[in-house]
Amino acid sequence: MTPRPGRLLALAQLANSIGDGAFYVTSALYFTRIAGLAPARVGLGLTLAWGAGSLVGVPCGRLADRYGPRGTAVLLALGTAAAVAGFLLVRGFTPFVLTACCYAAAQSGLAAARQALLGRLVSAGERTGLLARLQSTLNGGLAVGAALGGIALSAGTPAAYRGALALDALCFLGCAGLLLRLPAGRPRASSAAAGGGRRLAVLRDRPYALLALLNTVLLLRLPLLSLALPLWITERTGAPAWLASALFVLNTCAVTLFQVRTAGSVTGVDTAVGALRRSGLVTAASCAVFALSAGRSAWPAAVILVAGATLQVVAEMWHSAGSWQLSFDLAPADRMGEYQGLFGTGVTVARTLGPLTVTWLLLDRGTLGWLVLGALMTAAAYATGPVARRAARRRDTAARDARDRTAPRTAVPGPVGG
Repeated sequence: MTPRPGRLLALAQLANSIGDGAFYVTSALYFTRIAGLAPARVGLGLTLAWGAGSLVGVPCGRLADRYGPRGTAVLLALGTAAAVAGFLLVRGFTPFVLTACCYAAAQSGLAAARQALLGRLVSAGERTGLLARLQSTLNGGLAVGAALGGIALSAGTPAAYRGALALDALCFLGCAGLLLRLPAGRPRASSAAAGGGRRLAVLRDRPYALLALLNTVLLLRLPLLSLALPLWITERTGAPAWLASALFVLNTCAVTLFQVRTAGSVTGVDTAVGALRRSGLVTAASCAVFALSAGRSAWPAAVILVAGATLQVVAEMWHSAGSWQLSFDLAPADRMGEYQGLFGTGVTVARTLGPLTVTWLLLDRGTLGWLVLGALMTAAAYATGPVARRAARRRDTAARDARDRTAPRTAVPGPVGG
């Protein structure tokens, strides 16, 4: 890989993550205070939207395989910008749901197409390292965007809120422009690219589909920092509410600084499985530590929560590195977008079902809920080992069959004689 594609992918990631950071910290208050929607309706609308978004990752990935990932990614980045701009015009629940569905679908499709683009432009040995750098860039961009969104929150005016959303739309336009500067490449000369063959073959690839399902379980960590821990801190501990923000900053800074180093040792299926197993064990330890904070007064609870958050971010970085490696290594090169679309669906499913799951477990079940969550995620992490090895055997068998089909046939000499 030449340095230019890597830099452009990083800049595109930075652009849209700055916009996302501003959007994440201001959107809820914009929808309730400026657009005039009830909080319950905002939550319902976003749940419906991300549910819809979870259905489009594979079809968008297939489009990227067929027509080329760069053009698909550019169009979906433009679609995301248009959806965010549409939020500025929303007045009422139905328009909000429709716009949110367009936003979630474009975001989910963009993730699949961009992964396919990375798979097309970057050699197999460099992908995990580049993804680690992109993850660090993403966290840095989110921090910058959140700071800009904080300025809008401090101002508290309708113009300030609209400015934050307009910034997000402009950032996605910038992302589209940067992606457009990448090499286009050509669609793969395969049944997937040509539109033939079995449709949605990834759903028939049972080992890979099961691996994607296990990864979805591991992604239940996503609502921990944004939803479960803030509620746990205020309802079950004596720690100050602002600690939730501090734990988010701790997580963001740690990923920005150490994700690349953590991913350096993950170079193949075996090392990826090892990283996921370590992630599962450390996740269980972090859940047990979080559980110890129940009923504690301010400073003891704060110390315990910081320790738990430290363990959690270590587990997160190992999980990210291992899952990236497996998602690319075990996908066929001619269906990279389709396979990445399925694997990335775990994020939208976790965003849709995760909040309900973790709040029910943690807030209703308390300490027992933390222990159950830790055990569930550890079991999922350990289950990836045999599933990944089965998927690797299936990949190797398919590759041998493909080589046999394309190998030139040697003519068998006939009998010699007159």
